[in-house]
Amino acid sequence: MADNRAVVTAAVPPEWADPWRHPELFRGVTARRIFAYMVDLVVVGIVAAAVWFGFGVLALLSLGLLLPLQALAVALTPLAYHSFLISSPAAATLGMRVMGVHVASVANDGGSGRPTLFQAMIQTVAFYGSVALTSFLVLAVALFNPRRRTLHDWLAGTVVVNDPGRWRHPPA
Repeated sequence: MADNRAVVTAAVPPEWADPWRHPELFRGVTARRIFAYMVDLVVVGIVAAAVWFGFGVLALLSLGLLLPLQALAVALTPLAYHSFLISSPAAATLGMRVMGVHVASVANDGGSGRPTLFQAMIQTVAFYGSVALTSFLVLAVALFNPRRRTLHDWLAGTVVVNDPGRWRHPPA
């Protein structure tokens, strides 16, 4: 007779995700995230302007038929930029790379730590949605937890950490 009981396993965060054992991964992350986002704003603005111009040319060539797609393409530019770069092997946007931080998945998925495209999309949509509703006040959540996770990090199952190869801090 076969045993038909289901095995339920709890998601256990990886060992490196403990902020008390590895404070060097979380030290200064909040400030670096803010400056990384400022860099990303400039990059997204440049990319969005290029998309706007490209679709403007296409709208002229199509005698205005493709003009509605211009607004859609420009609106989707930040979602595509953040989602694809966060789920890339570097797990960081260009601003995050400049500031020496990257996004990691807190799920224990065999140790890769890289967020999936779905996690990156949840994080991006939740970020822009929560910022639109609270005018950046939602980011204060990061000040009250040891991993410096924001609301969109919690929803996506991710955490932003320092790049261990780049930032070497003396022991506290």
